[in-house]
Amino acid sequence: MTSAERPFSFRSVALAAFLPTLLFSIGEGAIIPIIPIAAGNLGASLAIAGFISSMVMLGELAGDIPSGWIVSRIGERTSMIYAALVAIAGVVVCLVAPNYWVLMVGIFVVGLATAVFALARHAFMTSYVPVKYRARALSTLGGIFRGGWFIGPLIASAVIAITGSTQSVFWIFIISCLGSVIVLFVLPDPEKMFGPSPAAGIDGAAVRAGELSAGEEEAEERTHGLFRTIWSFRGVLARMGTGVALIGAIRSARTVMMPLWAVSIGLSESNTALIIGLAGAVDFALFYASGQIMDRWGRMWSALPSMLGLSIGFLVLAFTHDLPTNIVWYIGVSMFLSVANGVGSGIIMTLGADLAPKDQPAPFLGAWRFSGDAGQAAAPLLVSLLTALVSLAFASGIVGLLGLVGAGMLARYIPRYVPKRPRPA
Repeated sequence: MTSAERPFSFRSVALAAFLPTLLFSIGEGAIIPIIPIAAGNLGASLAIAGFISSMVMLGELAGDIPSGWIVSRIGERTSMIYAALVAIAGVVVCLVAPNYWVLMVGIFVVGLATAVFALARHAFMTSYVPVKYRARALSTLGGIFRGGWFIGPLIASAVIAITGSTQSVFWIFIISCLGSVIVLFVLPDPEKMFGPSPAAGIDGAAVRAGELSAGEEEAEERTHGLFRTIWSFRGVLARMGTGVALIGAIRSARTVMMPLWAVSIGLSESNTALIIGLAGAVDFALFYASGQIMDRWGRMWSALPSMLGLSIGFLVLAFTHDLPTNIVWYIGVSMFLSVANGVGSGIIMTLGADLAPKDQPAPFLGAWRFSGDAGQAAAPLLVSLLTALVSLAFASGIVGLLGLVGAGMLARYIPRYVPKRPRPA
């Protein structure tokens, strides 16, 4: 049955579309808070532990290079299966790592797998979900990732408390990836349920941006690799992509800095995982509200409050490290940052979907995610460098200032490239 005969039904694909993502993100969420701790246990300094934590983002950045090519040729379901298996291989390396350099390699491989896994599901949603529901669908996908990052640290906290071993947390990711592979094999493939993409032609925002050529030349252009795609869409990626890179930067700085901050102020491993898990619950609770905001009032009303909130949170955190009540401030700022991040749930994926060609979005989305992941990869390196040269508090202040720059760029370019209200499907 073709897509013309069978219209898209979000409810009919929700389980198959979201469950593998939830399982994968639970495993990822379990290990992220303990990466600096695992590195420290292997002899890494605070700055090197931050650098090793950045390997997840650097791996994602490297994985973005082939991800669009992979997904467009072997399909999103097959791509996700292979990505989950590669992630297992990376986690096994982490488990047997005799020193923090080998641990770094394993974390990098996990990042590679995450890039392909995330792009595969993003491409499906972009192709099949009607425009009027796009932000809600993609913010739900973002919420699924956040749900995993909420559940994962809580499971990690319990496992550490029971086993007394930080290394045992890596088994959570292995089990999660195996569960994801099983689900992908057992449940129906959403892509096959609806046949070829129901969208044909090009999204209006990309046309207004003047980024696409026409006819056969356009179709041929989208088969090019990542860097050719970046060149073809250079105008929109230089402007909107830079803003998105700053979103990615401040978000990944939060992911790396909050566990480092906990280590720096002397929080225990289980308490660190518990606080980060609770903050993830706040983040997760807001994902659907973010989609409603974007679909009803426009992308700007989600992007700007999120970036401004994250910036303010980091600027406040910078002045709390040496206070007697630094743990209380840490908990409060963690929750505030989660609210700000939750309000922006799905914003990067939604803006990418708005700008991508509808008939074959994967190559453009690979380039788009490369922009966001470049920021995600750079920020932890910056945090590590500033921590080594000055202090963790100074790094927090710089991240806050970068967030303000990103908010300014989004305020300028979102109205130019993305319609205030999405057009009807």
